[in-house]
Amino acid sequence: MKTHSEPVESNWAALREAQRQVALKVPNAALAVAIDLGEWNDIHPLNKKELARRISLLVKRRVYGDKKSVHSGPMCTGMTVNHEGKAVLSFEAGTDKLWAVDELKGFAIAGADGHFQWAEAVVVNGNQVAVWHKDIPHPVTVRYGWDDNPVHANLKNRTGLPASPFQISLEDK
Repeated sequence: MKTHSEPVESNWAALREAQRQVALKVPNAALAVAIDLGEWNDIHPLNKKELARRISLLVKRRVYGDKKSVHSGPMCTGMTVNHEGKAVLSFEAGTDKLWAVDELKGFAIAGADGHFQWAEAVVVNGNQVAVWHKDIPHPVTVRYGWDDNPVHANLKNRTGLPASPFQISLEDK
């Protein structure tokens, strides 16, 4: 799958977003994120052992009620805009503190015109991400990992589980 140098529309990303929405809204549904395990030329990850480990974390939480272990990577659940015009993203509780090896990458932001630009992003207070672009003073929508092959997306939690790619808007509730 191709990786793009500019933000693009992506049917693969839209499919991932539909899966994320099901995991957030359907009781007892879950999503084991494997976006970092795939190969550019094959959507099926070669590292099946790691994928099975991630699924087992979800089973421990959902089936056996283990509330102590981190069961999932970060899942974005909300967006607000602060007084500086930065989009502030909230993430599902219980997925550990947010983290990236280097500066955050893979975030794109759009205003009311719907034109996405790559954005700057930083982790705030360990459980939020602030996202902005100097030319977009009134952000409306943020995307993360929105590409056919989002190799640049690097948001994880402290246990190393990757964030699910997503799209979120101010009007999403």
